[in-house]
Amino acid sequence: MSISTKNITKHYQSQKALDKVSFNIPKGQIVGFLGPNGAGKSTMMKILTGYIHHYQGQAKINDIDVNEDPLFVQSQIGYLPEHNPLYLDMYVKEFLKFNVDIYKCSPKRISEVIKFTHLDSESHKKIHQLSKGYRQRVGLAAALIHDPEILILDEPTTGLDPNQLVEIRGLIKKIGRDKTTLLSTHIMQEVEAICDRVIIMNQGQLVADELLDDLTQHQQQIIHVEFDYSVELEALNRLHKVKKAKEIGLYEYELYFDTTQDMRSYIFDFAHDIGLKIKTLNRKHQSLEDLFRELTIKT
Repeated sequence: MSISTKNITKHYQSQKALDKVSFNIPKGQIVGFLGPNGAGKSTMMKILTGYIHHYQGQAKINDIDVNEDPLFVQSQIGYLPEHNPLYLDMYVKEFLKFNVDIYKCSPKRISEVIKFTHLDSESHKKIHQLSKGYRQRVGLAAALIHDPEILILDEPTTGLDPNQLVEIRGLIKKIGRDKTTLLSTHIMQEVEAICDRVIIMNQGQLVADELLDDLTQHQQQIIHVEFDYSVELEALNRLHKVKKAKEIGLYEYELYFDTTQDMRSYIFDFAHDIGLKIKTLNRKHQSLEDLFRELTIKT
């Protein structure tokens, strides 16, 4: 098992940042690590990378307890923090040589990661001369320099333009073919484009953990309906296979169904039976963004 956590709990004084969080990630998966600000994602990543030592529970990297041998664990991980820490006055190759010396790996890795991250045309420049997209590439190159089995990436595409987003996503997907990748992001399209699995955190707790394919297959059906008059929510909640009904506007409602069967005819029959007219009737499936909001929105 590449990454394993069991009942991880972390307090910052009176605030509980993580509350008995457990998950296992095998080799070869790219996992989207989602949650609103303050959900505990960065704290968990800092625990896994050995930056935070005082917590309850157990965190293991390649079956090694993070607390027992943090230096070995860090040698197994490529970490790109949210705020990419670079020495801006260094040249790209100079910075990568610095990382090679730290990890005591082969100098050949410099040319290999430059080629892999498509930094060839910029490798002669100082880092402060690079665009945000190329700086992110340098951060990825540094995370990959020692050929780690595990990558932990905290908001790796923050602030990139659409073209840079596509390029960095492509790199991460290519990297993830033979490594274990934990990727924190707020961009749902990013998760859908490159991840195999989704873990969602909220207020320090794990609220969802599913393969993306399974999540897609079991997404709820949502029907938006607008009547010509008000309807009691209780009546809508009694409809066949309705999981939840909510009012979203004047005479407008959203009905959530746990079935792939098209339920619009049932709503049409319901309206006909009680003498209502339907002004709008649309069907959609719950997106990852819908699920995220449902699991993390504060009530």
